[in-house]
Amino acid sequence: MISANRSRTRGVTMIEVLITIVILTIGLLGVAGLQARMQLAEVESYHRSHAIVLLQDIVDRIAANRRNAMNYVTGGPLGTGNAAQNCFGLTGANLDLCQWNNALLGASETSAGGQQVGGMIGARGCISNVAATMPREFTVAVVWQGVTPTVAPTATACGQGLYGNEQTRRAMIARVKIGCLQNDPTTGVCVTP
Repeated sequence: MISANRSRTRGVTMIEVLITIVILTIGLLGVAGLQARMQLAEVESYHRSHAIVLLQDIVDRIAANRRNAMNYVTGGPLGTGNAAQNCFGLTGANLDLCQWNNALLGASETSAGGQQVGGMIGARGCISNVAATMPREFTVAVVWQGVTPTVAPTATACGQGLYGNEQTRRAMIARVKIGCLQNDPTTGVCVTP
């Protein structure tokens, strides 16, 4: 009778070990899934911080060249194409837009094969004139393709329809106001440069 109890105990212990292994395996799969989601969140975060740098760059350029701010308005999105533009010989707003276009393409970082790899996925930049009268107001937008679908941005039409699913389009937007540079001393009305 004692030997029969021992064999039954050993069988129960083996089942407990198998159940523990199954529970541990499910837990490890959960941790692996969490790690994958964390990497996606890290990529999204990197793209967002890169967009902020690009957005601030062009906002600073517009503010530094405020007398010619209207020359920064783009007819369509910048950052299209596969090759960086040659900015040699350009000056003022044209140089700034050319360099911003190259930054949107990720031209500052290239692979061994010469492919631009430093940018966000499908990055585009738009500058539109919201108010032509004083104070002038511009909307600057940087858009790119995100990795996972979320809510589609509605504050800008820049890049709309370029990424297939609108829920993968991401956008960072800044408004730039250019005040009056000088007033007419006799009337006090702003003089447009």
